[in-house]
Amino acid sequence: MPNKSENNFAGIEVALSTMRGVIVSEAGEVIGRRESKYEPENLIAAIADLTTALREAGPIKSVGVGIPGLVNRETDRVLISTGIPFAAQENIHSELMKATGLRFELENDANAAAYGEYKTGAGRDARDIFYIGIGDAIGGAIILDGKLWLGASGCAGEIGHITINTEGAECVCGNTGCLETIASGPNIVRRARERLNRDSTSSLSRLAINQNFTAADMAREATNGDDFSLMMIERTGKYIGTAVASVINLLSVELIVLGGGVMEAGELILKPIIEEARRRAFQPCFECTKIVAATLGADAVAIGAALLARDAGQTVISNSAKVV
Repeated sequence: MPNKSENNFAGIEVALSTMRGVIVSEAGEVIGRRESKYEPENLIAAIADLTTALREAGPIKSVGVGIPGLVNRETDRVLISTGIPFAAQENIHSELMKATGLRFELENDANAAAYGEYKTGAGRDARDIFYIGIGDAIGGAIILDGKLWLGASGCAGEIGHITINTEGAECVCGNTGCLETIASGPNIVRRARERLNRDSTSSLSRLAINQNFTAADMAREATNGDDFSLMMIERTGKYIGTAVASVINLLSVELIVLGGGVMEAGELILKPIIEEARRRAFQPCFECTKIVAATLGADAVAIGAALLARDAGQTVISNSAKVV
């Protein structure tokens, strides 16, 4: 039954070829969900159509959109995004309001997910958290004293682009050996394929039967006891744990929340992350930091975007050019 309250808020996650939308009540309860595919050249129309579909669950007061890229909140423009056409980056905010008649709030997808976890997920009892989203890319976000901390440039928290291996692969950012080149979903698959090709003993792995496997397939096979998959998941966890140790040493936050599709491996990846962080972090800092898996699952970005739309007008952004 539709929620007739006027105080509902929509959140939409824009991924590379799909969108996920939710509508939440003023209390933050999810009352409707929708998913759709889209073509990049039709992005504005696709978001507008998904917003219309979400309205079936109830009236919408405003909409938040989680973007895979850097967002300038002062100009409401997308600065950098590999998944959004340049023309849409320039005018997405004004075009969406024109197409729907609703107020829109744009935000980086990791920041949105972090805010969702902070408000209604794994971070709801914490004051300070660092969120890491590990999926097709790796993003991060910082919440200090209840506020998203964006830094002077507006792009603080980009843990996916800290260097883990100076001799590693080239990253889309232009650096080499970034965490994203090692531990994002596509790069876990790349490393696994390279290992399968050079190590004949790995041919016993069920992954060797199908070269079109994904990171989700690896997580499933690891859970089912495939030794090769388990080894690759554990090694990936150690790389992530190395980055987590740096966050602990630098910020000493009380909680680190790990989300994104790669975390579907559950304890198989969470355990090596924690063990490696413990081994590398300054112990007094480590002992004061809890490392947990996110709880909002695939809805995290959309829920967080909706809650950011709900809370616009409150001071939820810190140290940025625009305070909302």
